[in-house]
Amino acid sequence: MMNIGVLALQGDFAEHIVMLKKIGVEAREVRLPEHLDGLDGLIIPGGESTTIGKLAVHYNLMKPLQEFGKSHAIWGTCAGAIFLSKDANRDQPLLGLMDITVQRNAFGRQVDSFETDLVIDELLKATQTTHPYHAVFIRAPIIEAVSGNAKILSQLKDGRIVAALEGRLLATSFHPELTDDPRFHQYFLSLAQK
Repeated sequence: MMNIGVLALQGDFAEHIVMLKKIGVEAREVRLPEHLDGLDGLIIPGGESTTIGKLAVHYNLMKPLQEFGKSHAIWGTCAGAIFLSKDANRDQPLLGLMDITVQRNAFGRQVDSFETDLVIDELLKATQTTHPYHAVFIRAPIIEAVSGNAKILSQLKDGRIVAALEGRLLATSFHPELTDDPRFHQYFLSLAQK
């Protein structure tokens, strides 16, 4: 059975754990370096990226997370995508694992949150489905640029990038854990199994 960790320093980690258990995956909260042992992959949830970074520094998780990401799948949602990036256009702790530049709160404040349907070819292919993915954006970042080996997975109709992939590293601007659709979590499992 797959064993996926969810970074549980701050943010909506509990919702990811519920979704993982719903699809029959062993899920573990990660708060200390030793909690990474034996995991097949890790999800970094939405929340507040600066706080997640500061807590990761405080609990000596930065280096262990960076090492883990060199050989395991990691998925960052919303704030987690910022934390995975090499550049967030501001001074804050980042893992620097993905060749992406992220702009925080790109859509504005909480009242500017929205939902939209996305057609994501790679997700449809991996899950053998045909219907769009209904994405929830809450104070969401935008992936301003991808470089190196990173590639765009999804864009809004106006061209703004909202999902990217680099090897087994996945970043989404939106919150799949806040929907009833398990396909993104299933897609992440396929990355963790590679």
